[in-house]
Amino acid sequence: MALPVPHPLKEYHLNIYCSSIGASPVAGFAAVPKKGRIIGIKGVQSAAVTGTAAIAVAINGGSALSSLALAMTGGGAGAEFSAAANSTDAADVNEDDVISVTPSGATGTATGSFTLIIRT
Repeated sequence: MALPVPHPLKEYHLNIYCSSIGASPVAGFAAVPKKGRIIGIKGVQSAAVTGTAAIAVAINGGSALSSLALAMTGGGAGAEFSAAANSTDAADVNEDDVISVTPSGATGTATGSFTLIIRT
């Protein structure tokens, strides 16, 4: 079956898992397999969080990309959140760069799965 909206062939999705986005937040990491530019992030939480989990995305331990800060507020298991990068962020990545996804500010016991959309 064809997709209703075709996806570009020059995009790939990089998945990152965080074992806690709540009371004891744990950062998640992934190595970039191919050069490109981060154009967006999507996140799904496994359970409700109290407050807002601010999710910061950084490349090689540098400063967080401001337009890719994801706010995960309330919602229950399976709640999805997304953010798109803007042209002012330096979201270029090279092969073998390390991307970190760091949650903060929420309480609860939810885990988080994140997908970064990277265009080559």
